[in-house]
Amino acid sequence: MPTQVQVGNVIFGGGAFGWIAGPCMLESAELVRRTAETIANVAALTGERIVFKGSFDKANRTSADSPRGPGLAAGLEMLTNVKREFGLATITDIHESPQARLAAEVVDALQIPAFLCRQTDLVAAAAATGKPVLIKRGQFMAPADMRRAAEKAKAAGGVLLAERGVSFGYNDLVVDFRALPLMREAAPVVFDATHSVQKPGAGNGESGGAREFLLPLARAAIAVGCDGIFIETHPDPSHALSDRQTQLPLGEFEATVRALANLRRRILES
Repeated sequence: MPTQVQVGNVIFGGGAFGWIAGPCMLESAELVRRTAETIANVAALTGERIVFKGSFDKANRTSADSPRGPGLAAGLEMLTNVKREFGLATITDIHESPQARLAAEVVDALQIPAFLCRQTDLVAAAAATGKPVLIKRGQFMAPADMRRAAEKAKAAGGVLLAERGVSFGYNDLVVDFRALPLMREAAPVVFDATHSVQKPGAGNGESGGAREFLLPLARAAIAVGCDGIFIETHPDPSHALSDRQTQLPLGEFEATVRALANLRRRILES
């Protein structure tokens, strides 16, 4: 398995460090544009390389009444505009095998949601596009078992694994930081700081979360060793249509990137 994975102009692994950031859901063209503009500006100001992430469909919702997103066609149009206007590499998650080919015509990488990391046909379809594939570790999966998921995607243009916490009783997650070095034996690892602080189903018909732990956990992941950080960010999380208790306020994104990037530099210099 390659030790470096390139998503657009962003490299993960082999000493290179990348970022994945964007709104949980592609709620509207205006929200996507505003978020992408900020992310592109932060990338330019800090010199950090960032992949823009957004979901066209949130299929794994707590309630059937929850908003799901704009759908495949409209979502891919938004991501096309992000790349055209701001020059950012893009990634989106897919939930069904036929979506892989269509999404791969637009985005630079495909993401497999944690709940679907064992779905062989979906992983294989994503890999068959030749695009890099990011596979999130299921909340029910042992870290070492993610090697098998990575092997299913060996036809891809590179495989990334993501840590996002493991189920800890009901309605809570905990991060076992031993998972990072264990999974790095198979592929470069991205730490999903946003979903690691989620409390699934704990928000009265939606997922809750503990955003105050996002930065401490991201610091710990960098200290333990990871190849990238994943952060969902929104201009007004309290009114977001999904993950409102875990997304980072967009106004705090630059300071968060700077703090974590400075920490990584200090660790590398020590």
